[in-house]
Amino acid sequence: MAGETPSRKRRFGRLKPSETHQGGTGPSGAPEPLGEHSAALLPHAVGEGGRGPSASPDALPVPSQPPAADAAAEQVPEKAGRLAGMRRGVRRSGQSARAAVGYLADRIIENAPRIPVRDLATLRSQFPGLDPEQLADKLVAGAANGTATVGAGVGAAAMLPVPPAMPAELATEITGVAAIELKLIAELYEVYGQRPPGTLKERSAVYLTTWSEERGIDVTKPSTYKNAALVSSGLKRELRQQIMKRMIRNLPNLLPFMIGAAVGAVINRRDTRQLAERIRKDLRVRRVSWDALELPPLEQPQQPLELSPEPGDRARELER
Repeated sequence: MAGETPSRKRRFGRLKPSETHQGGTGPSGAPEPLGEHSAALLPHAVGEGGRGPSASPDALPVPSQPPAADAAAEQVPEKAGRLAGMRRGVRRSGQSARAAVGYLADRIIENAPRIPVRDLATLRSQFPGLDPEQLADKLVAGAANGTATVGAGVGAAAMLPVPPAMPAELATEITGVAAIELKLIAELYEVYGQRPPGTLKERSAVYLTTWSEERGIDVTKPSTYKNAALVSSGLKRELRQQIMKRMIRNLPNLLPFMIGAAVGAVINRRDTRQLAERIRKDLRVRRVSWDALELPPLEQPQQPLELSPEPGDRARELER
């Protein structure tokens, strides 16, 4: 209507206090003082000057972390502990691997002087009518068949893989193959008229250096091998590197269900032929004619290492 105030401009009137507030609860019915009622509603009484015990920082309540933050804080030490444990495990595994490789290097060094080597006169009597290259081919073929037999035997032993036995199987294969290839290297030196001078141990050092470096050594230069003693750190370092390389290449030999036997035979035959080809290439350049040679019989070891064609017999002999 024209004389009335619009509804949007109407103001709500103040609510009248209830009867309880009007009359009060005391005997006199007087209302409670405003100050006491407000102080009762505060968590802490306010002291003089508007500051009380709740104004100090120590008295303030500390907000608690949410559950997600607590869980994250607990996971951080747990993850750090797991990472530290993994680092320790990797470090121990590396130390164990280095110790195993060092042990194999020591075993190969000990077995090298015990390997029986046929001199040139014996080889020519066993293979009559052959020239140096044909005789070398015969020796390489026999050694390749021997290392293939070792690889097949180790692969057959790993037909049902047993993890604790795998390092022993690899060690047996490495030492067996090394003994056959060292014998081949020594007899190749005989065939090409390059017998190293010196004692049995000095010649064994030359054969070990040749095997580890995969190259033929010039025996006319004693400075290249005369200082390579069996206990020298340089020779052991080269042997450890060669052993590690062979172990990595021979890992497929441990495949189960006779797959490793076939793979081991192929890999060992190929590696032996490649090694012999590199050494023959170096020795062929410095070959001495058989007619110009006057070589005494080779000194044989007192306890020769028996290189049996059976892998089990060879493994027992190598561990003796």
